[in-house]
Amino acid sequence: MESTFRTPDTSSVTVGVDGSESARAAALWAAGEAVRRDRPLHIVYASDTDGRALYLSAETIERVRINGRELLDDTAKAVSAEYPGLNVTTEFSRAGAVDSLHRAGGLHGTVVVGSRGLGGFNSLMLGSVGLGTAAIAMTPVIVVRGIDGAEESGTVIAAIRDEHDLLIARYAAREAELHKASLRLLHVWNVLQSVGEVVGMLDGIDEIASGHAETLRAVTDAVRGEFPDLEVQADAEKSTSVAGVLVEASRHADLLVMGGRRVPGPLGLAPNLGRATHSLLHHAHCPVLLIPRTGSDFGSQS
Repeated sequence: MESTFRTPDTSSVTVGVDGSESARAAALWAAGEAVRRDRPLHIVYASDTDGRALYLSAETIERVRINGRELLDDTAKAVSAEYPGLNVTTEFSRAGAVDSLHRAGGLHGTVVVGSRGLGGFNSLMLGSVGLGTAAIAMTPVIVVRGIDGAEESGTVIAAIRDEHDLLIARYAAREAELHKASLRLLHVWNVLQSVGEVVGMLDGIDEIASGHAETLRAVTDAVRGEFPDLEVQADAEKSTSVAGVLVEASRHADLLVMGGRRVPGPLGLAPNLGRATHSLLHHAHCPVLLIPRTGSDFGSQS
């Protein structure tokens, strides 16, 4: 798989805000990530006034602009108070949130969003916008979840599907170094799907399990070779719900890194997130970092 983005230490960090507590928490988390990467933080407020110009009065558009600027200033002050010395820039965009975030993130940046928005006109971060940002992303996207009152576990998890996820494992290893954490490579395979692939022959399970273990071993050996000072744990598990195992594992992680599986939308529409990716964005107990990948869902599980 060819990469269209760089490793975390060289990429910019862009975060979207909309006035919600979730977005404010995401901005502070993104600031910490920017400090870890030694990169500036770029804060974006997307008003979508261009898209609504036919329905909004000039007074309303001006009020949105003033409120948006105030929100950007307040967020920047809060971030600077928490992380003195961090280079913080802000941007008021008249375009829609998804386009604004991707444009601000550029070719190599990481985009950060909160786990929910305000609702109504100002619901510009997660919800439909957050999902849309992840669905069409060509660079990494982090959805900040599960940080309220959570203690750091000292672990970064990488969800590994197959040997093509070595890039995800490398990215997660670098994040683990930045977080001063250990790395857990977790490979979960759907036992029902695998049995179906051998025409229902249950006596083939041991052979299938061996193949999955070998896949994880190859990725693990490569990561340990490239990151000799990093503590790396590797686990292969079988389940009837890959998403369920990953959600449970996220209880004991500071960050979960996975390939953002995308499947074609109906009738040529925009791509949709795969089922496991969608589940993690809604139910994970820690921030989720999606590395964009095309192709089938993470195991095609329910």
